[in-house]
Amino acid sequence: MSSQSPPLGASKKGRDIFKLSHHRLSVEDVVAAVGSASCGAISLFIGTTREDQSESGKVIGLEYEAYEPMVQSELAELCRRLRARWPDLAHICVHHRLGWVRVGEASVVAAVSSPHRHDGQRALVCLLDGLKANVPVWKKEVYEDRKASWKENAECAWASCHGNHDAQTMIGQ
Repeated sequence: MSSQSPPLGASKKGRDIFKLSHHRLSVEDVVAAVGSASCGAISLFIGTTREDQSESGKVIGLEYEAYEPMVQSELAELCRRLRARWPDLAHICVHHRLGWVRVGEASVVAAVSSPHRHDGQRALVCLLDGLKANVPVWKKEVYEDRKASWKENAECAWASCHGNHDAQTMIGQ
C-alpha cells in the first residue's frame, strides 16, 4: 500500500512534497512536481539500491520501513530550514520507497527547483543529509542467503553540512 501526503506547509512561492510508496518511483513525477517557469534549475538526486558485498554476504535488496507521521513532521521542519537558508527555492520534492527494493531500483528520488543552480544544488545536498540524519526511515540489507541486517545511515563526510550535528545545525538557522 502506498502512502501519499498532501503538500506540506508551503512558503508563499513554493510547495514541499513528500511521498512514501511501496511502488517503483518515477523520476518524471518528481521533476514535474518541482517544475516552475520562474526557475532556471532543477537539481535532482536518485538514490539507488546497490549490489554490495559485506561481511554478511552479497546484498540483493533493501527493505525499508518508516514511522510515517514523524516522517511528515521532520520533513516539514527540514524544508522550513532549507527555505530560511535559501529563500529563493521554489519547490522541494522527495519520494521514498518503502518495503522491498531490488538492486538497481531507486530508493529515493529528490529534487529542488531554484532560479539558479548553485542554491538548488547546495539545498539538495543538505536536504539529503537531513533526510538521512533525522527522518525516521529505516533500511534492512537482505543478502543472497536471505539473512538480513538493519543498517544505520552513515554520516556524509564530504558535504559541507556534515559531522555530528542535527539537521538544524547542518542547514543553519
